[in-house]
Amino acid sequence: METMDAGRSTAAKALAALGNTELTLFSQNFELAYDWIYNAGDSWLADAKVGQDDGDVLGDASSLRLVAIKREVLRSGKPAHFELSVMRGSTTKWFDVRVDVERNVDGMAIGLVGTSLDVTEQKRREETLKTLLRELSHRSKNLLAIIQSLASQTARHSVTVPEFLVRFRGRIQSLSSSQDIVTDTDWRGADLANLVRMQVERYAPDGMEQVSFRGPDVYLSPTASLHVGLALHELAVNAASYGSLSVPGGRVAINSSIEDEEGERVLCLEWQESGGPQVRGDHDPRFGTSTLERIVPNSVGGHARLTYRREGVHYRLSVPDLQFEELDAPTASA
Repeated sequence: METMDAGRSTAAKALAALGNTELTLFSQNFELAYDWIYNAGDSWLADAKVGQDDGDVLGDASSLRLVAIKREVLRSGKPAHFELSVMRGSTTKWFDVRVDVERNVDGMAIGLVGTSLDVTEQKRREETLKTLLRELSHRSKNLLAIIQSLASQTARHSVTVPEFLVRFRGRIQSLSSSQDIVTDTDWRGADLANLVRMQVERYAPDGMEQVSFRGPDVYLSPTASLHVGLALHELAVNAASYGSLSVPGGRVAINSSIEDEEGERVLCLEWQESGGPQVRGDHDPRFGTSTLERIVPNSVGGHARLTYRREGVHYRLSVPDLQFEELDAPTASA
């Protein structure tokens, strides 16, 4: 008698513990009418009543697959494990369902016993992970395409292997620096002011004292961050080698503005050098012309113009509205 009482106590404790989980227990007779349901909670069986079948609970159309699986379990005697998606209000919920044959003392099948576990949060995490992996694959392919294009352009305009390596390594380092900013923001992008400092300051002998950035700061998309960063790198390298950053007192003014172009809101980014060597008429147009006038604007869906003014190189890049978001506070740094 003590053994039976102890057994009942253990079963009661087990059921009490089950009440704190997302697991639902159920039993159905041979005609698939529900005999009992325990811990239905907010599951797909929350409104089910004893004597009802799956057609009553889910509706005839939604229950067809479920009924077919259960009848196959009764026919074959083999348990089944499947996922069930059900609309609860305006939300889709997912359940991990397992069913097996219930037998009497003689071993004859008399119905089904089953469990249903709410796995909605797990499914959402899986979908989020899949989305992130697809996004990572997409961005990785884009980055590889950028590198391939840069390698081709660099090789086309390099006379020697050492020259190619120096230019190509610099461009890869530029992409890496911009990518670091993008990664640190969980792939949301990069703010323009930070990008300017990252890409230009290292090439200015006196740091940002030679560089001014004025105008509204914006948050660039990941694609725009990489390509605007690359444009700034090309301009800074040229300025440090031949332009205003190659001599004491040289200056670079970088201005941003939000303008309307043919009814479209665009970011206009301008680079103007001054105080450097006078620009000669026989300048070498290869330093980054393809990158600045074709690769960068085409990649962001905008347009660009590179001009060689007597006082220094001038570059203007427009970036369409889809590639940036304006931040609240304007930036003005000397």
